[in-house]
Amino acid sequence: MAGRHRKDSGATGVLIVDKPSGCTSHDIVDQVRRKLGTRKVGHAGTLDPDATGVLVLGVGKGTKLLQFVTGVDKRYEGEVVFGTTTDSLDSTGALTGTYDMSLTPEQVAAAAERFVGDIEQIPPMVSAVKIEGKRLHELAREGKEVDRPPRPVTIHGLQLEPTDDPMVYRLSVHCSSGTYIRTLAADLGTALGGGAHLRNLRRTAVGRFDLAAARPVDEAELAPLTDMLSHLPTMQVGDTVAVQVRHGRSLGPSSGSGRLAIVDPKGELLAVYESRDGEFRPVKVLVG
Repeated sequence: MAGRHRKDSGATGVLIVDKPSGCTSHDIVDQVRRKLGTRKVGHAGTLDPDATGVLVLGVGKGTKLLQFVTGVDKRYEGEVVFGTTTDSLDSTGALTGTYDMSLTPEQVAAAAERFVGDIEQIPPMVSAVKIEGKRLHELAREGKEVDRPPRPVTIHGLQLEPTDDPMVYRLSVHCSSGTYIRTLAADLGTALGGGAHLRNLRRTAVGRFDLAAARPVDEAELAPLTDMLSHLPTMQVGDTVAVQVRHGRSLGPSSGSGRLAIVDPKGELLAVYESRDGEFRPVKVLVG
């Protein structure tokens, strides 16, 4: 009947997509919604339209677990183009400056080393960060630029390898969630006495999800909810305790700290618990 909403398929799980260039992360969400017949789809960490690579999507109950994936470490590859800067800090922007730079691999490696560890970054104006209730990229489209407070991030590993072009270096980075790779490229250019921008960004891993697990949207298949929490230790409980978990009851006492994925005797994911105040208490209960 016209106007009647299509029944939700009830699909649930995690989908690892290899996002192509030229579409937004939300475009991928829409494609998955149509493919799986459900509106309950979300992603863990936006990729720029020009960027490619690993995009983790939660489907059905998986949308409730995205918070536990968003904050995991990421890995990226790309190219840093020295000698030119753009208003977007990457190759999609308009040229804003040119610099006469003469670099050696040793100089570039030494500069990269200075960015490894805990650092602070100023979010780019083209980011989705909100300042006084408005996203920076919205302000940028209005031709406005505002002060942005620096944000702490961690660079666990950073390598820059020369290419046939003396002004282009291949970049490989392992970093904390929230790191802006385009900002890292621009800051490297500044550190070397000139400027730089980023191009050909590809996310190669989100936590334990890497390119080996990623597929184009039309080929990607749902994986179990437990896969979303593969970075957490798992506790399997019996039927009696499973009932308590379903009702969100504490499972104390506990020692230490951290989070646990709780599964029932059949391996179905029930909840995520964490150690607080000497007890295991629920953070997210999936089955009531």
